[in-house]
Amino acid sequence: MHTPTQDPRRWIVLAILSGSLLLISMDTTILNVAFPSLVGDLQPGAVQQLWIIDVYALALSGLLVTAGALGDRWGRKRLLMAGFGIFSVASLIAVFSTEAWHVIAARALLGIGGAAIMPATLSILRSVFTDARERAFALAVWAAVFGGGMAFGPVVGGLLVQDYGWHSAFLLNLPVAALIVAAGLRYLPESRSERSAGAWDWWGVGQSIVGMLALAGGIKQLGKSGIADPLPWALLILAAVALTVFVRRQLRLDNPLLQVRLFAKPAFSVAATAIFLPMVGMGAILFLVTQWFQYGQGYTPLEAGLRLLPAPLALICASMVAPALMQRFAIRHVLGAGLVVLAAGMALPWTFQQFTDLGYPAFAVALTVMGLGAGLATTVASVTLISAAPAHEVSSAAAIEETCYELGSAMGVAILGSTAAALYRGNLPALDLDGPSTAAVRDSVGEAAHTAERLGGAVGQALLDTASHAYTLAITPAFLLAGVLAVAAAATTWSLIPRDLRPTENH
Repeated sequence: MHTPTQDPRRWIVLAILSGSLLLISMDTTILNVAFPSLVGDLQPGAVQQLWIIDVYALALSGLLVTAGALGDRWGRKRLLMAGFGIFSVASLIAVFSTEAWHVIAARALLGIGGAAIMPATLSILRSVFTDARERAFALAVWAAVFGGGMAFGPVVGGLLVQDYGWHSAFLLNLPVAALIVAAGLRYLPESRSERSAGAWDWWGVGQSIVGMLALAGGIKQLGKSGIADPLPWALLILAAVALTVFVRRQLRLDNPLLQVRLFAKPAFSVAATAIFLPMVGMGAILFLVTQWFQYGQGYTPLEAGLRLLPAPLALICASMVAPALMQRFAIRHVLGAGLVVLAAGMALPWTFQQFTDLGYPAFAVALTVMGLGAGLATTVASVTLISAAPAHEVSSAAAIEETCYELGSAMGVAILGSTAAALYRGNLPALDLDGPSTAAVRDSVGEAAHTAERLGGAVGQALLDTASHAYTLAITPAFLLAGVLAVAAAATTWSLIPRDLRPTENH
């Protein structure tokens, strides 16, 4: 068996890339904690608040494909450093923001920087770790850092914001980015793709950006305004047209922006599915559980963040164990088992609810089981997906993987979040309140909590208890639906992944 030459800097490179990913993944959730004080300080309107929340993910989703292809041509290290430059400038703009539109611009730039950084981390990791076993371990670290960072963001943000205000959530980026850039310039190797020759596909760039922006925007708008609003459907139709044209164009080109032929490989397409479907469930569950902690149980954002910790801690542990399991058992069994464990964790709250009142201990058990399943499944899926792509097409694989994470989470919040909202309204009894108050309470559990606080006294407490009970009854069926998606991904895994696939072995 051929033993590939190992880069002596590879473990330092892994540490630098992990730090990069930790910063990006924390930044996707840290705003959840800083947002209330930001709104209180800058007083943005309702539309501006939506843009502050959504523009980061829109910019990130829209540019992942283009950024991956640009790294192939321009150099992945160079793109990573440029991404951190943009990220730092954006953070400075946010720190000194005095108007809502300043924060919107900063968040858009953060998304652009994130789009440059995220595919580059995977591409550099794939080029540095040439040994399949070591690459599996490195990708396990990558998955653990990504999942852990998203969950640790609210905790770190809560600690900073309660003492130093919302600006500190952005100020944290600057010293970390400076340290990563300094280390990256010294230790990261430069790499490019063999397929980077030829003219730059400007038509493809436009089609991918329009398609991905419309897709991400349509999904998010569907979650906010529901199926009766024509806007999300118009955006989704635009996305379908633009992305269909984009894919057909990429199949004709010798040097495409995105190597869509990767989906012809069963291992690759199943691995992408095994990331996307669970992220639909996990994105919705983390959103709904955070709402339940804060509005249903009365926890502060920091307390809610701390109570989410069983999930990332279990995810990190499972991610670290995954490479050893991949060495010993067939990939299809390890990935399928991880997805089944994830589904079991998603079904536990509904199961507990059939026998007893739900409290935090039940959710802690469910979050732990979900974290174990998610850590195992996403790590194995990432190793399989990246290993199934040839080295010169790893940027396409990285862009596809990141898109599965981003769009899966957004779709989960939109679809399962809307399902939970409809069930919440259906579970509410008739309310003896004035018209506007009744409409607000039925709109969301958050509005119900604000209305209860305004009413105060026994009336307010009774309203909060009623809304909390209705919301608890609403979210557990949504969790069960998320579990069904994980089971579907498991069935696909066992059906389509080749029995002899061994991405942790050198060939």
